[in-house]
Amino acid sequence: MEKIKRMEKKSTGERLEFYDFSDVTVEHLHRYAIANDFVKNKIVLDIASGEGYGSYILSRYASNVIGVDIDKDTVIDAQKKYVNNNLSFVVGSADNIPVDSNSIDIVVSFETIEHHDKHDEMFLEIKRVLKSDGILIMSSPDKKFYSDIPGFKNKFHVRELYFDEFKDLTKKYFNTAKFYVQKAYNLNSIISSLEDFNDIIVYSGDHSEISKNENNHLYILTIASENSLKDLPFSIFNGMEISKLKAEQSLLINSSKIRATNSYRLGNIIIKPLFFLKKLLKLLKK
Repeated sequence: MEKIKRMEKKSTGERLEFYDFSDVTVEHLHRYAIANDFVKNKIVLDIASGEGYGSYILSRYASNVIGVDIDKDTVIDAQKKYVNNNLSFVVGSADNIPVDSNSIDIVVSFETIEHHDKHDEMFLEIKRVLKSDGILIMSSPDKKFYSDIPGFKNKFHVRELYFDEFKDLTKKYFNTAKFYVQKAYNLNSIISSLEDFNDIIVYSGDHSEISKNENNHLYILTIASENSLKDLPFSIFNGMEISKLKAEQSLLINSSKIRATNSYRLGNIIIKPLFFLKKLLKLLKK
């Protein structure tokens, strides 16, 4: 049985909620799309599963998916909202995962490692739960381009990593590790090798002027295992459907704002009796 239940929830900004439609939305969806190519008929662990939509996506292909999140209320909401026979959500942390050793085929963890400073402990736990031929799929913001250059400080991030730091940490625990970079443009995401990404030229402008823009990635993605791995192809996530959802959401918000104005309320008070009178006159003519 599969079910997605609509629930009202106030976003804190720490976790991606699937009504906050932005480049962050498509970046996450693109990572889960990549993971989908690995999880068919596999046992999957989603560390920091958050709202639960990503674990649910994976459960459509995997044999079993366990979503783990440190926040009890978030886990309870996910259990209610996303229901599938092979999907479960449990409370746990990145350095204390409540699953058996050597029981998981694929571990996914997107935008998690920067939220704590127990990085080695997290990798040790991932190694513990993974089977000998298991695969890790993990993403992390690149501190240089995410924080340093733009001068941005994410209050929810505890310890961000530079590309080389993330690379060294992953290779410390896995025999094979492939690394890729990611960035979204106007609800369309790109994931590619660093070399291919650096070859991309980005232009922007309008009918009066066009310019060439500096192109820097924001995120790093790794696929790691004890066994050999194939290279990921250059891929793009088409954000057209998310763009439609964002437009629909914007219309609803604007409509709600209009209905909340005094002029709308006054107009409603004036017009409603006129509609009622019009209906009454039609009835009297019959």
